Formats: sequence, structure tokens, C-alpha cells
Amino acid sequence: MGIDRSINLDDLRIIAKRRVPNLIYDFIEGGVDDEAGLDRNESAYRQRRLLPRYMVDISKIDQSIQLFGKTYSSAYGIAPTGGIGNFRRGGDLMLARAARDANIPFIMSGAATAAMEDMAKQAPDHGWYQLYTAKDRSISEDQIRRAADLGIPALVVTVDVPITPNRERNRRNGFGRPLKLSLATKMEALRHPFWLRDYFNHGIAMLENWKAYAPPGSSAEQVGEFVSTQIPTSLTWGDIERFRSLWPRTFILKGIMRSDDAVRAADVGVDGLIVSNHGARQLDRAPPALDMLPALDAAVGDRMTLMLDGGIRRGADIVVALASGAKFVFLGRPTLYGVIAGGDAGAAKAVQIVRDEINKILAQIGCPVLRDCGPDFLCRDQEGRNVRP
Repeated sequence: MGIDRSINLDDLRIIAKRRVPNLIYDFIEGGVDDEAGLDRNESAYRQRRLLPRYMVDISKIDQSIQLFGKTYSSAYGIAPTGGIGNFRRGGDLMLARAARDANIPFIMSGAATAAMEDMAKQAPDHGWYQLYTAKDRSISEDQIRRAADLGIPALVVTVDVPITPNRERNRRNGFGRPLKLSLATKMEALRHPFWLRDYFNHGIAMLENWKAYAPPGSSAEQVGEFVSTQIPTSLTWGDIERFRSLWPRTFILKGIMRSDDAVRAADVGVDGLIVSNHGARQLDRAPPALDMLPALDAAVGDRMTLMLDGGIRRGADIVVALASGAKFVFLGRPTLYGVIAGGDAGAAKAVQIVRDEINKILAQIGCPVLRDCGPDFLCRDQEGRNVRP
């Protein structure tokens, strides 16, 4: 099956899985500990029911939405995913271009394998930057200044990576710094010639946004080792206040799950939150972002923009999230599957599949204007609780 015959995001996942060796696929697909959080993230959407309204004119569907003063073509964007150049060479900028062409935002990961300067050239109005805070705060402050000088519209500070998590798939595969690959892992990689060609031609991809801070002349591997000495690190509210003072435009925190943290964020001038459990890749016992959204909406929904990510696999999931109170949604793994499966065309295909599915769901529930998708489209019991199986 080629990407032109893919009809849903899982088709792209299957193609991507064939293209890369198991150690790469496990890095992308895996969670932590027992990986129960992965299923909870997806199940949270599957358990919600949409209540359709009929006898509505659905001849024209309008997905456009305003976010931080800009009109986007739909209410979803591409979440940050790190190390993309090790999966598909040039993949970061492929996703940035797909977002630009579809008029949706793309968040460049703090562990990107392309430079923010190149993103700003290719997607100046659609590329945001995610900050992974360094132990040496002067590095983070310099990255913030670089992004600000480039005119990048939004800074996303990820707050939910205080320590290195227990990703057991990676440990079993020897995927880390340095690589400790078993003979079986190496032999399995030989079955993926397209990926192997890129690896032998180019080696490990450079973490471009960190290269300037490593010792001069460092190789990609050495820059990666340097980064591993700088992140992860714990943050304080003092750091957030400092970063807010340095950043002149939209300032977002990613990873907030508690109402009291959300209130504190609003108090220090944060513009928006991406409610997230890091795709179930940090704390396996964390709740899905969708489950936490109502409490956060009640606490700060009138003070800041609430977005979320994690577990999105269908356009229907995005509609459920919007009906549950989210103003915007980001998805990471599905668009990553697209770019691995087919480069620029695969990234565009993933984005288009999501858009088409949203169109069908909005028509099916009788909500021709996405901005009007609210809680009345969720099926609830007599006590007002979401109906689940």
C-alpha cells in the first residue's frame, strides 16, 4: 500500500512501521512502564459519544477558527516530536511545510533536527517553537531570544519532563546515548534498506538548535551527548516568570494537568495551555488530558486559551475535544507516521485525512461551523455526565 491509497491515519502508521527498524518504531510508538497510559489516552476519546442534530443545512462546512489573533483553516495543528531526522531525513521541515500549506500551526520540537532559523524561513507564520529548558539557563534564554528575533509567533515551554522516564522499549533495544544495540537489533535494521541508506549516508541527525552551545566542532553524536547533560531538568515558577518576561508574543505552557497549576500560570501571564501527559511518555499513571479538561476549563477557561494533545487518532477525536471545551488540538504521532511513510507528500496526506474526517463528522452531527461545536453535541446522562460504554 502506498500513501495515495491510505484512507486513514492507521494506514500511514503501517507504512511507516515497514520503513523504519523496530528500534525506531518502538521509540516513536512506545510509552513508559506498563504503557497503560497509551491505551487510556486513546480510550478517553472512544468512550465519548457524539449526539447528532438533523434537519440542518450542511451543504457548506466551515472549519476555520481564530487562535491568538490568527485565522487557521481548522482547529488542529502538528505537535512537537523530537529526533525526526533520524526517522526521515529532513522531516522537521516537511511537517512545517505541510502545516504552512494547510494553514495550521506546526510546533518545532526542542529536540528538532532542523534549525528554527530554517523553519522561520519556510513557515514564518505557522511555525512555533517548543522550549526544553536547559540546566544552564543561559542556553534557554538565548534560544528564546533567537526565536523572538526570528519573529516566531508562539513559544511553547514544555514543563512535564523533570527527569528521564522509564521507557522500557528503548532500554531493551539499546536505544539511548550511547547506542548499545544488540546483534539481533542490528540484523533487524538490515531489513529496512531505505532507512539504512539514509543512516549510512548521513549518520545520526544533528540537533541543530543546540549545536551552537556544544564544544566547537562537535559531531552530531557529541552534540546529542551534550544535550543529554542539559535536559531533562526541573523547572520552577521563577523560570516561567523569567521566560515570560523575555518572550514578546504568545506564551504557552505544555504539560499542565492540575487546576492549581493552571491558575498559577494565568497569574504569571501565560496566554495558553496545552493540557497534556506528553503522549503517555513520561508518567504511565497520569490521566488523559481529555479527562482533565473540564476542571481546567472551570478554573481558567475565561482567562486563557485551553488546548490539548495526546491520543488523537481520528477527526472525530478532535470534534470530541472541542465539544469538551478545548479551543484547539494538536496531534504528534499521526503526522509523524505520514512524514516517515511519504516525506512531503505523506505529511500533507496525514493533514488532509484529518481535515476530511472532521468535515464528515461535522456534517454527520449537524454542526456545519466548527466554531459552534460545543457541549450540546456530547451525549450526557441525566446528571450531566458524559455517557460512556
